[in-house]
Amino acid sequence: MQTHIAVFIIPALIIYTVFVVYPFLVSFRLSLYDWKGLGPMVYVGLGNFVKLFTKEPFNQQFFNALKHNLIFFVVTMIVQNLVGLVLAIILSRRIRGSAIFQAVYFLPVTLSLVVVGYLWTLMLNPMWGTVNQILRVVGLGSLTRPWLGDPHTALLTIILVNAWQWLGFPLLVFLASIQGIPDEFYEAARIDGASEWHIARHITVPLILPSITMVTIMTFIGTMNAFDIVYTMEGILGSPFFSTDVLGTFFYRTAFGTVWGTPGNLGFGSAVAVVMFLMVLIVSYAWLQITKKHEVQY
Repeated sequence: MQTHIAVFIIPALIIYTVFVVYPFLVSFRLSLYDWKGLGPMVYVGLGNFVKLFTKEPFNQQFFNALKHNLIFFVVTMIVQNLVGLVLAIILSRRIRGSAIFQAVYFLPVTLSLVVVGYLWTLMLNPMWGTVNQILRVVGLGSLTRPWLGDPHTALLTIILVNAWQWLGFPLLVFLASIQGIPDEFYEAARIDGASEWHIARHITVPLILPSITMVTIMTFIGTMNAFDIVYTMEGILGSPFFSTDVLGTFFYRTAFGTVWGTPGNLGFGSAVAVVMFLMVLIVSYAWLQITKKHEVQY
């Protein structure tokens, strides 16, 4: 029996070690050095971390990017996951055409982030983009604007595009969890006169809390590592004026430089990556411990 378990575990353990553990250990080691990628590596201890938190403009850009990541997470939780939960509750009532709705909502998940970013960049073009054209047709021309060129709307626009693409994932996870709840719970609640709101609040949500926890943690990890969608829609500088800069683009610039010749530093970039990893690890573990106390067994 132990031999069979080892046969299944060892290949996955080797792959995880090679592609996850080893790169992290290398990054942690590099974070202690000043190294441009070529030439000698100069040991600086925790100097890269001190530079990250205290030296301008690096500390300003770091905290600015961190703020954007937190906004990214909060808005994604509200728009993507809350809407996904509501839609899952509605679709669990087995309404007509629910399978079609599930397919429609999940379809964008199968698209490449690069393709999604490029298509939405075209649709949001301020001159001939579809979004502004539709607003003009329906009489809302006053709302038209350069969505990706305005620092006040650029980040929110990217977040909504990202939420549109990933809405289908939490929807399917929540729907599968809801369908696993015994019908007796709902029937007893309805016999007692409970409204649909009270059923959702006191039965559905508590019983699918493990799924909500998993989706929340995955959303936090995904938004803290956001890079592709920002890179394809606003470039490596988080334009306009760093209003869409996130930790992923900040890390890329510091580690590999920019196309305008700004030099990169793999040691400093590794320090940024280590800080990102520690934040994700600590918050995810803390959230898991908090929600575990409120889980309901049935």
